[in-house]
Amino acid sequence: MKIGIVCYPTFGGSGVVATELGKSLASIGHQVHFITYEQPTRLDFLSTGLHYHKVDIQTYPLFKYPPYELVLASKMVNVVRSEQLDVLHLHYAIPHASAAYMAKQILREEGIHIPTVTTLHGTDITLVGKEENFAPVVTFSINQSDVVTAVSESLRRQTFDLFDKVHHEILVIPNFIDLNRFTRQKKEHFKKAICPENEKLIVHASNFRKVKRVDDVVKVFAQIRKAMPAKLLLIGDGPERRSIERLCQETQICQDVRFLGETDAIEEVLSVADLFVMPSEKESFGLAALEAMACEVPVVASNVGGLPELIEQGLSGFMSHVGDVDDMAKNAIHILQEQNLVKFKKQALERAKNFEISKIVPLYEQAYEEAIQKNMIIR
Repeated sequence: MKIGIVCYPTFGGSGVVATELGKSLASIGHQVHFITYEQPTRLDFLSTGLHYHKVDIQTYPLFKYPPYELVLASKMVNVVRSEQLDVLHLHYAIPHASAAYMAKQILREEGIHIPTVTTLHGTDITLVGKEENFAPVVTFSINQSDVVTAVSESLRRQTFDLFDKVHHEILVIPNFIDLNRFTRQKKEHFKKAICPENEKLIVHASNFRKVKRVDDVVKVFAQIRKAMPAKLLLIGDGPERRSIERLCQETQICQDVRFLGETDAIEEVLSVADLFVMPSEKESFGLAALEAMACEVPVVASNVGGLPELIEQGLSGFMSHVGDVDDMAKNAIHILQEQNLVKFKKQALERAKNFEISKIVPLYEQAYEEAIQKNMIIR
């Protein structure tokens, strides 16, 4: 099958999922064509089935903002024509699914009928999509797709709650993990460098937006540190970093906190971690938590969005109400006790195995086939 994948090429969850899916599809014989404005962060070309088509954004004096959606639609048209794609897989409703609708109409004029699958990842629904300026376009884009998927049952419900005019069936296909990559590696030298006195190592990874509540991570860590020797690694970057640095200074824990910035080798960091903390206000699935669990790292998180569909309460970790720092700290300290930690690490890995990529990719292949069949019937 020749599959076009349209996504954001960033460290964010949707870009990571799209890239890993494309790589897996190529490894089992599909031809996968990425269409985006930069090469996706995790994309390499070791597989002969992977291709990248750059959306070239040019600026014109007439436009205050470059019309990315129009350029993207034109690029999709060109790639569908030249590569004879069988299906387009669009990650995010806007601008990708809306641009695909335009491309589909252009191609239809030429007698080319391209099926579309749209995957909803979260912020395209819960943040951007519910804005009054975007809501009609999101609704239209979803309804005009041949197949629509969401990464969790929670996101599926939210879509129908927020968009009362969406009448399209939405399939739930959860995010996934490559257990060949995300596995606990022997990095004792790394752990020794960070925790020379065998302190417990706490990790958080995000884009440092307010919705991720990184300040709660620091507050939870401060309580852990009072109970036992511990270090905190913060992976990522974003608008809240400066305020988090200030909070570390105010709570006098700077000597035990390290900011690592963005890294593509997160599995190496997770391999030496004892606990992952995710106190987000919203989380459509919780891919970072799944990556941690695959590396045998239990999770303390908030009980929002898709996280209850991922974390088994009291087994692979614990969930608390958003902002309940005291409960999160209590659960973290319980997990980190020597008599408990080995058990929680084992249970985290066992849970992660349910989301192994080889179990999820066939669900997307079925979605592509369904989109192709629907398109043939309509034609």
